[in-house]
This record gives sequence, C-alpha cells and structure tokens, in this order.
Amino acid sequence: MRVVSMDAVEPGQFLGRTVFSGNGAVLLAEGVQLTVYMISTLRRIGVTMLYIQDPAFSDVEIEEVVSEESKRALITRMGDMMEAVRSGKDFNTRSISVAVDRLLEDVVQNREVLFQLSDIRTKDNAMYLHALNVSTMAALIGINAGLNQLQLKELVIGALLHDIGKTESITDDTSEDRKRHHTWRGFELLKNKREFSLLIAHVALQHHEAPDGSGLPRGLDREGIHLYALITAVANTYDNLLNNAATGQGMMPHEACEYMMALAGTKLDREVLIHFLRTVSIYPTGSSVRLSTKETGVVVGQHRGLPGRPVVRVVRSGHEKNDLEVKEIDLARHTTVFIESVQR
Repeated sequence: MRVVSMDAVEPGQFLGRTVFSGNGAVLLAEGVQLTVYMISTLRRIGVTMLYIQDPAFSDVEIEEVVSEESKRALITRMGDMMEAVRSGKDFNTRSISVAVDRLLEDVVQNREVLFQLSDIRTKDNAMYLHALNVSTMAALIGINAGLNQLQLKELVIGALLHDIGKTESITDDTSEDRKRHHTWRGFELLKNKREFSLLIAHVALQHHEAPDGSGLPRGLDREGIHLYALITAVANTYDNLLNNAATGQGMMPHEACEYMMALAGTKLDREVLIHFLRTVSIYPTGSSVRLSTKETGVVVGQHRGLPGRPVVRVVRSGHEKNDLEVKEIDLARHTTVFIESVQR
C-alpha cells in the first residue's frame, strides 16, 4: 500500500487501512472499494490522506508499535473518560490503567519498530488519536531513556491525559489565572485521583513549560520541569506539527524533525529530543519520495539505526505492455543517493 493525499484519491481504488470513528467503531474497513460518495464524505469529516492498495506495493506493510486491538481499547476508554469529565462525573481510573498496560506491553515488544503516525485522522477522532500518539511516543522515548516499568506507566498515563484540562468544565470558584490555561484545570482534576501518582498530574500541568523559562503556565526553567513533562512536550509538539488543527495541513515528518531540532535547549529538551529522533520514522513507510537521481518511488522499508535512510522502491513501465520495471534502492547502502522531497 502507499499513502496518497485526498486530492489524489480516485473512485475505484481500494482502501489500504481502516478508518475509525472517535469511539473506536469502524467507519470504513480496509479493502473497501472507494466511491465518489465515500471520498466526498471522507473530505467532509476532515480526512486529508489515505492509505491506498497498489499492486506494485501489495507486499508493503506498515509495522505497528501498538496493535489495532490495543488502540481501539484505549480510544474507547478515553471516550468514556472524556464523556464523564464533560458531565462532571468521576471517571474509571482502573479502565484507563488496564488499557495503558496493554499499550505498554505492545510498545515494549515492538520497541525496535520506528514509530509513524499511520492512523487516519478525522474531526471526530482527532482528540483521541492525539492522546494515543503522544502516549505511544512518550513510551518509546521513556524506554530509550532507561525508565523502569513503574516510571513508564506513570509517564504514559500522564501523556495520555495531558490535555484532560481541555475537556473539564470551568466552575465559578476556579481562580481567574486557572481559567485561562487548560494545564491548571488538568492538574486540579488529576491531583485528586488517589489511584494516580501526583507526578501524573504534573505532566498535565507542565507539558507546555519550556527549558528556557518561556513556557506556560508558570514559566519554569529546565530544572523545575519534571522529566515526564519534558518527554510529553516533545511528543505533543511532534503530533501537533504533523496535524495542524487550525489549517488542516501539517508538516511532513522530516520537516517537523528539522523544526524541532532547531528548538533544542530552548523550547524542547535536548536530551529528550535525541531519544525521540531514535524512535520516529522520518520518512514513513508508504510515502512517495523524489530522489536525487530524479526518480520517484515509495518508501518500503526502514532502518532502526538510520531513520533518515530508508529503502525506496521505484516502479516504472517496462518495454512490454503491462510490464513493470521494479528496483529497490537501500539508501543505507547507496550513500550518494538522497531524498530531495516528499510528495503529499
């Protein structure tokens, strides 16, 4: 399969990956043949790209850090929790804890897989996928940073719930300062959960702080920000850069990584960024790229130690009718060939 923008999707093509709703239900299943109505509906609900089946890339599978089952379980639990918070009710911390355990099992098992944001985002599921992506990236960074199992679970729960303050209703007795920023509201909500460590609440409070002291809500410097919040800030920044809610068109992964490296030591922690760059796929599998050889191909493989040097498959029409010439270029071996651009 390969990734294409919605502008390039055509009726008759077959969907390569399932599209889910906000509560984890299937909107469109993998393998369905797309119609004009389906394509129009996907555009209307905010989809900007799709995975499409392609005979030339039928063997290309995206390695997942977290299984579909674990994702759906976590999204369902998140939906239940957010609905409870909106209604001013207590939420089930036990169900969140169990879902996080499943996610961590997957991440530990697949820790060598380079992470890429492969789930199809809609207006309905964006909040849930954001929380899922941030918590998954935080787990990978935490593993690379050498955190133990207890620390990893605290980190992942904090990362999963970092934006819970955006969901919580504002009451009249909340101070004016705390009304203005969701980090305070998230902290107030989570600090009262006895089942959760207080450090989890501090992730919600501190994930918009910056090492140079320019962050919110308290302007803490590097020494005052907990490691969990520094990790969550990096993961949160990356997901937001790739999925710009305001414009609907975010950066490409390699652009976001370059942008984030420029923030090292000021807005983002340098050491955490180093761990992050070892875990993320700079050129995701399925994406179309243009090489310095002027050939256009699709990324079909990754190298854990060299995320910027993937394997690219180039497919061209052969001399005979319906004949295709296929070659693969491993950029880790072909050191003089470079990726010039990524096609949306």
